[in-house]
Amino acid sequence: MAKIGRAATDGQPTFVAAAAVVGLLTGLVAGSFGILLDAAGRGRVDLVRWAHGMQVPGFLLIVAICASATGAAAWLVHRVEPHAEGSGIPRVEAVVEGRAVPGRFRILPVKYVGGLLSIGSGLALGREGPSVQMGGNIAVIVAAVLRRSRSDVRVLVAAGAAAGLATAFNAPIAGGVFVLEELVKRFDPRTTLATLVASAAGFAGAHLVLHNSTTTDFRVPTLGDPTLAQAPSVITLGVAAGLLGVAYNGAVMAGLRIADRSRCPVVLRAVGIGAVVGAVGWWAAPLVGGGDNLTQRALLGHGAVLAVVGLITVRFALGVVSYAAATPGGLFAPMLVLGSQLGLLVGLIGHMLAPHETLAPAGLALIGMAAFFTATVRAPVTGIVLATEMTGSTTQLAPMLGACAIAMLVATMLRSAPIYDQLTGRAASAARENAVEAATRSEAPAATAAG
Repeated sequence: MAKIGRAATDGQPTFVAAAAVVGLLTGLVAGSFGILLDAAGRGRVDLVRWAHGMQVPGFLLIVAICASATGAAAWLVHRVEPHAEGSGIPRVEAVVEGRAVPGRFRILPVKYVGGLLSIGSGLALGREGPSVQMGGNIAVIVAAVLRRSRSDVRVLVAAGAAAGLATAFNAPIAGGVFVLEELVKRFDPRTTLATLVASAAGFAGAHLVLHNSTTTDFRVPTLGDPTLAQAPSVITLGVAAGLLGVAYNGAVMAGLRIADRSRCPVVLRAVGIGAVVGAVGWWAAPLVGGGDNLTQRALLGHGAVLAVVGLITVRFALGVVSYAAATPGGLFAPMLVLGSQLGLLVGLIGHMLAPHETLAPAGLALIGMAAFFTATVRAPVTGIVLATEMTGSTTQLAPMLGACAIAMLVATMLRSAPIYDQLTGRAASAARENAVEAATRSEAPAATAAG
């Protein structure tokens, strides 16, 4: 037993130091990525406002810019680094599980530039997926420099992913919990230590470039303590979140299957999607992009029933279409938009029908974030911690727990697989196909020379 204990701790200080370096570098990279995305979002809004003065030529200009940026992002992925496609979290999960090789170093620049182009152009995608994959790729680079073992590389990739999520959402605890609950699905001491160290170091690294990194991402009004009489609104929200989460997972995967079977070139398809998003952004600029502004409005309880229904419908469709563009971009932020708006909708309707038995709309919006996330990802602890860290509100923890449990039960009963499990299987299959294609290409010149 003593020998086993010593073996487990061999090289522990250097391993923890490597995790800290991974976290720090991830924080710097993901922090700068967030700054540039925020600047791109503001620039897009200002450009649309200016272009409205040009009427039709202005409309065509906005559509052309969005289409070109999205097409460029798809070209980078398709021609330079296919493993940079989509969220990146499924790819990281496949690497951590040993179902895919770590990948090449160029994933990092392609994910960074491609993410700026696609998310900055207005696609309904989030920054967290690219941040997670960039953190994982930074871990691969650091591990190669330090010559860590293959098993250490997988753990460091998970640690880098935690730092990326912690930086993207300003939620260091949620970053660590998500990786342990969803990616590695275990809490062994070595993995837990590396993950938490990297997450903390990433948060510190981000603080060097984000001066407001110690504040919460979202503001919520003062919420009263929930009562048992308000349980029906929480139950209703839990059921609705479960149903919408199942529908969203199915729609995302259906969109990807349609895209995979399409004979339309990847870049041309992305150009078309970018043009559609640009047109939507021309008419309703707040509806496109990551959607943090929409989540914030919901958390303040602002909205009317018909407007919220329309917003949920548009964002649901935009999220599915945007993810099918095969450009870098995550699913977390769009999920938070749908969850918060769903909670707001339940709150608004509840206050019309039974005001005394309904939680405040802002409170239900907060609960909806965690419940919808739980239904889609099937990671309730992460959902609860993430919603709490991003808002700084703890008064709704009890109903949040109940709504998440109900949402998870509904999704499980309907046999809907968690979205990242489905995407990880797809990523692992794509990795195998890419490896076969690469081997075929390398064998062709050799066969020609031999002939």
